Amino acid sequence: MAEPKAPSIFAKAVNAAWVRPVLLLVLIVVIWDLTIRLFQIPAYQIPAPADVVAVLLSDWPELLRQSWPTTYATLCGFLLSAAFGIPVAMLIAGSKTVESYVYPLLVFSQSVPKVAIAPLFVVWFGFGIIPKVISAFLLGFFPVVVSAVQGFKSVDPDMVDLARAMQGSRLQVFRAVNLPHALPAIFSGLKVSVTLAVVGAVVGEFVGSNSGIGYVLQRSIGTFDLPTMFAALVILALLGVVLFWIVDRVERLIIPWHVSHREDIVFTA
Repeated sequence: MAEPKAPSIFAKAVNAAWVRPVLLLVLIVVIWDLTIRLFQIPAYQIPAPADVVAVLLSDWPELLRQSWPTTYATLCGFLLSAAFGIPVAMLIAGSKTVESYVYPLLVFSQSVPKVAIAPLFVVWFGFGIIPKVISAFLLGFFPVVVSAVQGFKSVDPDMVDLARAMQGSRLQVFRAVNLPHALPAIFSGLKVSVTLAVVGAVVGEFVGSNSGIGYVLQRSIGTFDLPTMFAALVILALLGVVLFWIVDRVERLIIPWHVSHREDIVFTA
């Protein structure tokens, strides 16, 4: 029986997590360009990929400067979502009474379009950063709560009873049993939350702002500058990917034992 061989450098490169998405992205761009050429779609409807790349290269300093307010509002809203969402989830999961009062209100709040209430934040808090942070917080809060509640409720009661039988205090039981078992679900909610926080920040910038990627989008739509609009969308997509990757890295550092982070071992005869 042949001993298993370590995968080659080429196999490692092909199996890298970033290679396949990049290849798919390149394929989408090629199809995009070919579609425009074959069907002769005018530039005022869909810009060519080369035009978008040209805008990214020429206006990169301006786009980078405009991305900072959006990033700041996104991070503030996301951190607030985590800071308030996880404790609220703990209360909901630990008390049927709190769940009966609070959970339906949270679900009801998600049926209200954030674009509809975002102008109220401008009226109440002005045109500064606060309305954008609140908008990002509102979109990112619900996924954190739902995922965390599911995580805390999925803890095996027998393990909790065992920890209590070993004279563990409530805090010790929570740190040793409840929290570790809920962390995978919590991080799943945080990953969704950080991407939605980007959307929330842009919604806030749409309503009232003179800076940010949302402002660039609104300005380019008003002037029918589609290459700039697509370039701004690319910046938003990159921002969401980077923030998602950061949360994923943090998850791998905190819960490296979870099954979702165990790397596959490739064996070749």
